[in-house]
Amino acid sequence: MAGLKIVGISGSLRAGSFNTWALQNCASLMSSGMSLHMASIQDLPLYNPDLHANGFPKSVQTLRDEMASADGIILASPEYNWTIGAPLKNAIDWISRFPEGQQAFAQKPCAIISATPGPLGGARGQYDLRRSIGGLGALVLSKPEIFINHCKTKFDTNGKITDEPTLKIMKEQMTAFEDWIVRMKKAFQ
Repeated sequence: MAGLKIVGISGSLRAGSFNTWALQNCASLMSSGMSLHMASIQDLPLYNPDLHANGFPKSVQTLRDEMASADGIILASPEYNWTIGAPLKNAIDWISRFPEGQQAFAQKPCAIISATPGPLGGARGQYDLRRSIGGLGALVLSKPEIFINHCKTKFDTNGKITDEPTLKIMKEQMTAFEDWIVRMKKAFQ
């Protein structure tokens, strides 16, 4: 299946984020049948039911529309305090408030990657993320899992991954993700 549109969302707001860089590296590892569009969570307000009572903010609606129109979503999530970082969790909380039939995660193939300076590469946060979006109906790719540990040693100063084993497993994930999307599209037609 050609022309698969993938939306990438980085859970980090930091300039020079390793998770954003990891997502950008995914684009160069995808087949020619896939394209990556980076969506931003930078301008999302903190979820507040009082704010939501007045409708969805434009930034939230834009994010939901980008996600809904995608064939698949890749989430890159840093791990903060052994779980999902607040920016990404906030985005999930907003997106989950759309009514049934407008849920961007429902039956949407998703892949997850994480990059952290520690030895586990974001594993604890990633498992919480899998549970959270799985509860919203996301079809999360189970393997291969990408945990980029000691990330400061695996990127150059321009954000390119220099570690060959990391590039190899990320390429394997992009190949598996393409197959996952195609299989899930057939299963839910």
